[in-house]
Amino acid sequence: MKITWINFIHFYQSPTADNETVVQAVEKSYYRIISALNRNPSIKFTINISGCLLNRLADLGYNNLINNIKSLVDKKQIELTGSAAFHPILALLPDKEISRQIEINEQLLKKYFGKNFKRQGFFIPEAAYGQRVAKIIKKSNFQWLILDEISMAGKLNQTNPATLYFDKKSDLKIIFRQRAFSKDYVPTTIFKLIKKQQTKTIITATDAELYGLRHTDFTAKFEKLLKQQELSAITISQYLSGLKNKQIISPVNSSWESTEKELKKGLAYELWFNQKNIIQKKLWELANLAIKVNNKYKDDSNFFWSRQHLDKGLASCTFWWASAHDFKLFSSISWNPDEIEKGVNELIRSIRSLSNPKTKLEKIQAEKLYIKIKQLVWQKHWNYYWACR
Repeated sequence: MKITWINFIHFYQSPTADNETVVQAVEKSYYRIISALNRNPSIKFTINISGCLLNRLADLGYNNLINNIKSLVDKKQIELTGSAAFHPILALLPDKEISRQIEINEQLLKKYFGKNFKRQGFFIPEAAYGQRVAKIIKKSNFQWLILDEISMAGKLNQTNPATLYFDKKSDLKIIFRQRAFSKDYVPTTIFKLIKKQQTKTIITATDAELYGLRHTDFTAKFEKLLKQQELSAITISQYLSGLKNKQIISPVNSSWESTEKELKKGLAYELWFNQKNIIQKKLWELANLAIKVNNKYKDDSNFFWSRQHLDKGLASCTFWWASAHDFKLFSSISWNPDEIEKGVNELIRSIRSLSNPKTKLEKIQAEKLYIKIKQLVWQKHWNYYWACR
């Protein structure tokens, strides 16, 4: 029997995260994953590291971690993918913003891992697929995407790991993560399969923080798993190159958190933009205004700083924390007014930064939106969530 594990790991921290949050992720998860790979040279993973996180790691002095990752990339034990530098929901952005995010991320990967590293695949933040996004990714010379299995046809358990899927619209190869395996602690699941002596292909995609920060692994199952003779762990590109059965499909707009119920209602990105969520609507009004103003005043003397704030403000976390979605898991609700404020502050600073006197009316418009968003956020918090404690 043999377990073939195609493991995709997403390394990301919000560009507005405090230093302590990043340090905790590094010390509990990132070092653990990279150290485990160093000790097991036959194990190969596919990894995405957001460009904004690479900058934070360098700023915090984690050059040794970056160098260790580079060494594994050079040895072809780690396959890196492209992505969006500041982790926005690409499908909710204009085409130029999508291309810009991809290009910045490419520049940062080359800065930290060398100009000659090769990438074939792309990870869309939150695996939030959209046809328009896929076409732009293809134009950027990527060959494959990793999506959640629900993107296949709007339903779970419809994919076959032995099939090489092609996106009809973009001609990108598609690999689908298996949600049930990815939502569990993967080493525990694989050990169960080994015990049952099953031959199986496991395709998982998770955040890096699963390994240590979010799941306390007292018995070091992760490290023990990588030493099992029954396990073969290969990169996504390796796996795709061995598939013979081809099928052309039309993936549906969705994310790796989408539910069948949401997709039936046409709510592909509900966690980040729900038309019934007034806070999210106002957030996107401010975000789109900031994008418009930045495009309009590219010659402004403070344009560099304005863009820096805008990039951070577009990160998906701001909108996610405003969704107030109940995941029904240990009373987990995606609501945090402080995190929303961090993103809103970046968006307003983007517009405030511009020095051109002609921006006065747009500044006033933005300030009104800013004040309204803060009012809505804190009224909702004090009147509902705080009162429910």
